[in-house]
Amino acid sequence: LQKNKFESLRKVSFMTSRMKSLRHLDMSSNLLRHDGAAAQCQWAESLAELDLSSNQLADAVFECLPVNVRKLSLRNNRIGNVPRGVAELRSLQELNLASNRLADLPGCSGFASLQFLNVEMNSILTPSADFFQSCPRVRELQAGHNPFKCSCELQAFIRLERRSGGKLFGWPAAYVCEYPEGSRGTELKDFHLSPLACNTTLLLVTALLLTLLLVAAVAFLCIYLDVPWYVRMTWQWTQTKRRARHDAPGDQGAALQFHAFISYSERDSPWVKNELIPNLEKGEGCVQLCQHERNFIPGKSIVENIINCIEKSYKSIFVLSPNFVQSEWCHYELYFAHHKLFSENSDSLILILLEPIPPYLIPARYHKLKALMAKRTYVEWPKERSKRALFWANLRAAISINLP
Repeated sequence: LQKNKFESLRKVSFMTSRMKSLRHLDMSSNLLRHDGAAAQCQWAESLAELDLSSNQLADAVFECLPVNVRKLSLRNNRIGNVPRGVAELRSLQELNLASNRLADLPGCSGFASLQFLNVEMNSILTPSADFFQSCPRVRELQAGHNPFKCSCELQAFIRLERRSGGKLFGWPAAYVCEYPEGSRGTELKDFHLSPLACNTTLLLVTALLLTLLLVAAVAFLCIYLDVPWYVRMTWQWTQTKRRARHDAPGDQGAALQFHAFISYSERDSPWVKNELIPNLEKGEGCVQLCQHERNFIPGKSIVENIINCIEKSYKSIFVLSPNFVQSEWCHYELYFAHHKLFSENSDSLILILLEPIPPYLIPARYHKLKALMAKRTYVEWPKERSKRALFWANLRAAISINLP
């Protein structure tokens, strides 16, 4: 009865109800509809094959189907979903739903004996990966020529094909990516994404581990290079500068008052007091030296006194020795003098090597001292008395300036 103008599927079912021997009925290419009316359909109990393709049937058709049908074709209709629990077609073995509007593979809750399913040319983007688990008797699934969206969700369906053992009809030619644009035309068998890109938990754990590693690396470098110490010193430098700007206008704290500020370890103080100070401050061209014991201002912090003395001095003399690199305060003084050297683009540092310093004795935080000793010329305290006159002459020449 194909290619006629039958319209009501329910009326067609009643027409067959008294046909005791009817086994095969072809109602394709008609105008059949079913609106899901309360009145039930009555089909011939002997009907085994029914072709309802190319009609105008929607989801409600599953309320009006012969109970004992074995082969059913609903190709080229308007079916968008197979309702669960509506139809109990326990004898159905072949179901053709090609060229409809399905968005996913139907389940087999009402089709316990289903062996062949055709859902080609529908609107399936990401097929359910548990199809063969819910439909254990299905031997062949035709799901090609759908607009597959190649994404993480599709990976499970691709793995399903490998486990199904050839149950996907038309694989791999009929299974091609349609979305996204960059993957269009790629066969599903050639589409791969890394587990990291598809596993949100794995991605978060990896990102967390990388972040922790980065934080640990930064923390290690900060500790190794003594960054917190330098940050603290820079903060104190800026605070002292800020306080200096808010001093009274008559207080000219930054004006030069000394030829040189002396930085040394307390263990080297005998040489400074017995050799350096007497030789520079006596005789012609008297040199004004700034020494912490006599020139630090009571009431101010040590750091503030160091900064003020360095700024009031034309030069900064550093007496280098193994004792120097073990002194915390010497490091402060070196840092601030080095800061002044670069902030004012001046040539204010004089390095006196009192005793040789083995490189392994210089801590990591003294990388500036290593750089200074590598790039700048330092004067070495001579052991021979005959050479000391030249040493003092050179040192006087280096700090010669007329103070106001």
